[in-house]
Amino acid sequence: MWILYQVAFALSLALAGPFILLRRGRHYLESLPGRLGHYRGAVPEAPVWLHAVSVGEVGVAATLAAALPEEVPLLVTTVTPAGQDRARATLSERAAVTYLPYELGFAVGRFLDRFSPRALIVLEGDLWPLVLSRVKSRGLPVIVVNGRIGDRSYRRMRRLRRFLGPVLSPVDRFAVQTEEDRRRLVSLGIASSNIIVTGNLKFDSVPPLPCPELESRLRQAAGQRPILVAGSTMRGEEEKVLDAFELLGGGDRALLLLAPRHPERWDEVDALLAGRQLRSQRRSSFEADDPTDVVLLDSLGELASIYRLGAAAFIGGTLVATGGHNPLEAARFGVPVVVGPSMENFREIARQFEQNEAWKSVADGEELARVWDEWLRDSQAGRVVGGRGAEIVASNQGALARTLTALRPLLNKSIPGAVAGAATE
Repeated sequence: MWILYQVAFALSLALAGPFILLRRGRHYLESLPGRLGHYRGAVPEAPVWLHAVSVGEVGVAATLAAALPEEVPLLVTTVTPAGQDRARATLSERAAVTYLPYELGFAVGRFLDRFSPRALIVLEGDLWPLVLSRVKSRGLPVIVVNGRIGDRSYRRMRRLRRFLGPVLSPVDRFAVQTEEDRRRLVSLGIASSNIIVTGNLKFDSVPPLPCPELESRLRQAAGQRPILVAGSTMRGEEEKVLDAFELLGGGDRALLLLAPRHPERWDEVDALLAGRQLRSQRRSSFEADDPTDVVLLDSLGELASIYRLGAAAFIGGTLVATGGHNPLEAARFGVPVVVGPSMENFREIARQFEQNEAWKSVADGEELARVWDEWLRDSQAGRVVGGRGAEIVASNQGALARTLTALRPLLNKSIPGAVAGAATE
């Protein structure tokens, strides 16, 4: 079975390869050695392995890493290049950072032989059957932390339930975000005794460090204008955001900071800006003295901090059907948040924000322009909405302590006392 699976994976990789290289060639070519199990850096001795698929999960990994004792060695893997860059920027001094190996026996074996991890902690639920099989064959505990099952994932998993054994059965414990996530796992055949509801670690995330030099330059470029932040935008959204900005009055009313989600799209969005009647600059060549309407944030790791400058923030991935992105990075600063209708990946967060009127939800660029206009005309109204969001962030903290408690019985088998000590500090 595993031979057939690897053949199918290799064929899929060969077929998808040209498309991936065409769209994201530079980023993925650089990642190939890591994906094949090669690593040239210093290897920690028997580390706890944290797997974080992309940028959002890396933030969760950073929260967890900060709570574990310094003497616990760590290894962090990602799937996406953006996640890898974020992990290297935020965790390289604490952990070895590399890519998750491809689902090929030689790559997974080389990876495991190289690092000899003591345990695998999967952030949110990026489960790969061959990796899990090889990990369990070595007798290592596997824990899913901050787990969630989105609506679309749940529909697929229900259809494929008979084939989920190699994916779900190797997991010793699921620490999930909500009761609904627990219910869905039980319906998929997971024993309720192996599931604990811990809450969402994103509420407990470590505050981002300020970027004083960039923040000063952005304030200088804005002058007396407020700053609007459109973060983690996806293909098809930038046009809507720019339409809203122009309807609002463009650079006469505000300075727009536009941050696409994926680095490989920076040039594409820059070309889109060039076709508009807007003065734009890239952050990488930003001159604060030059007249500017839009700044394209073509950098990694700065958006979470820059949200603090916003008079308002739009959260990307919500005006197109991608499931949404994390609104808490902006809300923690009391910045009023506006989102589109697609927030399936943050179901519980969305419910709380809706119930507490802690954001505005819009259907298109015209409605986005109206909300921005309302908050620019009445800054107090925006501050009220932003304050409600900050209260939600504060009131939901505590998932980290519950997660450490869930980890203790499994990890203490391989690292006696480590998690127990962390939980009581």
